[in-house]
Amino acid sequence: MRCVYYLSPTLKECERIADDLNSIGLSNWLVHLISHNETGVSRHRLQSANYVETLDLYHSGVVGGLIGFCVGLLLLALFHVTGLFSDSLPFFVNLVFVAVLVLFGVWEGGLWGVETQSSKLAPFQRDLDAGHYLILIYAPRQYESQVRNMMLERHPDARLAAVDPHFILPFSRPRRL
Repeated sequence: MRCVYYLSPTLKECERIADDLNSIGLSNWLVHLISHNETGVSRHRLQSANYVETLDLYHSGVVGGLIGFCVGLLLLALFHVTGLFSDSLPFFVNLVFVAVLVLFGVWEGGLWGVETQSSKLAPFQRDLDAGHYLILIYAPRQYESQVRNMMLERHPDARLAAVDPHFILPFSRPRRL
């Protein structure tokens, strides 16, 4: 499933796009809107983007976990070289030590991510500030060409902005078109 990004100038156009996507078989759960006008989005009964899409929670949590893992391994190496802890400790104690640091890193990364906007939305910030609406369409592979053709034919005002192999992958970046 790919995430296809479209920029639309008006909320009314977004509503027509959602209706047309429903007519070709995509449910409203696969179409999310990102905008500074959250009230307008909810009044038009459109799906607003969720926290995973708008905040850097997932990406920062994964980065924090990786940092915690690396720090845990470095500390274990330091403990082993200096002989600070006895070598008679069971191996699972080392695993628990690293696991605790990984979980701490995920937690800290998540706290950082809650405070930051998603890095995937950075290329669209200027358009969002100008009042445009970013439409995220999660299109299964069999619908992707149908979605693009429908958008090209029926909604020329909405422009294709980017394609992401999948929005949830923490290190993928949307390919801006």
